[in-house]
Amino acid sequence: MAELPQIIEDIRTQLTAKNAVRDTTLNRSRELIRFCALSIRAIHRHEWNEAENLMRTASQAAAVMTADLAQYADLYEAGYTQDALKELVEAHTLYAMVRGQPLPGPAELKVPSPAYLNGLAEAASELRRYILDLIRLGRTRESEPYLASMDDVYIHLVTMDYPDALTGGLRRTTDVLRGVLERTRGDLTVAVRQEELEAAMQAFEQRKAA
Repeated sequence: MAELPQIIEDIRTQLTAKNAVRDTTLNRSRELIRFCALSIRAIHRHEWNEAENLMRTASQAAAVMTADLAQYADLYEAGYTQDALKELVEAHTLYAMVRGQPLPGPAELKVPSPAYLNGLAEAASELRRYILDLIRLGRTRESEPYLASMDDVYIHLVTMDYPDALTGGLRRTTDVLRGVLERTRGDLTVAVRQEELEAAMQAFEQRKAA
């Protein structure tokens, strides 16, 4: 048993180092989520340069976070790490959708597939807010392509019929998107019909006045 103290000390050293990385990763994941949230806010405000700068900063933060996890696969797969990467995907794909740009893929964003799929679903759900803002501004017709984007994402995600253990709970996220999509479709339909009715009434009033 003379070797036991050294064995225990070696394990203690390893766990101490790993715990330090874990604590650092927790802080970095919170910082990454904050950058992503700020970039999404800038997107909704149409502050494109600010959004791009924040997304660039978020991508750099994600690269630093994941680089330090290279030797700790379990910390990389931990919920807080994957949630932060999912937020990165949400920001980048939302920006691409509202700007009419090609969607970046998981390889480009350097994220695993489950985080990508869930982030994409949340970006599609976030389009509801973008659409409602356009409706409030009286730009209802401009919002129709974004509804089509939501529908397109949902149609593709619903085909990912794999266990939640492989997809990071994608089924639940997709179900949420379906609800958001149907509510948004209903709101947009009502807004379009209202505009058509107002236009018809105005035309009628103009004919009466003539």
